[in-house]
Amino acid sequence: MNRYEGRLPEELRPLSIAVNYLPQAEGSALIRLGRTWVLCTASLEERVPPFLQGSGQGWVTAEYDMLPRATHTRRPRAAHTGRLSGRTQEIQRLIGRSLRAVVDLTALGERSIILDCDVLQADGGTRTAAITGAFVALCQALAGLQRQEEIDTVPVLDQVVAVSVGRVSDRILVDLDYQEDSRAAVDANFVVTGRGDLVEVQATGEQGPFSPALVLEMLHQAQPALQRLRQAQEEALGSWLPLPW
Repeated sequence: MNRYEGRLPEELRPLSIAVNYLPQAEGSALIRLGRTWVLCTASLEERVPPFLQGSGQGWVTAEYDMLPRATHTRRPRAAHTGRLSGRTQEIQRLIGRSLRAVVDLTALGERSIILDCDVLQADGGTRTAAITGAFVALCQALAGLQRQEEIDTVPVLDQVVAVSVGRVSDRILVDLDYQEDSRAAVDANFVVTGRGDLVEVQATGEQGPFSPALVLEMLHQAQPALQRLRQAQEEALGSWLPLPW
């Protein structure tokens, strides 16, 4: 099976991260992975959810959605249907968990960072692209707080990136596009820190059970792509925000 654009099994699609894409936001990044484009913005609020009030601890959360024509056919807006789909809720919770895992919430103080991840164009891997791009937007917002002397240091403990991996026609492929994902017998999403620690693993046997060893094989195959995603984050941020590790 030949991959689109002749990619190797472990190779990412063409990748770019543009910072300060929306200058009004405290942080913003447009991440492009092939034909998947996700706009990530970070907004600061000087308040926390009720369950954190008085705790001295901050909060990082996320919202995720797709534009009506992000896909080949139009999908109604959530405002029209009156509810978020289960998929949308699950993805935005994943993004929030992934970013909170690498932030010192106590050092943030009682304030919130809301990450809005809007899919402009979808061709597979939107949740993993959103996590990778949202980290860049988050760092910009936190750096702004430091410049304003609201916090002493940028309270980021590590990077976090994510990538999809699947077994398609008995081959392990990294960074699946839609056509590959729709044919995958097993598909997985790995959320990993800069140090290589796992934040979350989502793996599904679309055509039946699979061996636990396959998950480790997939993670191993994903390592070059994970490193390239970290490098892209560093390139996007490094010229004006030295990362603290």
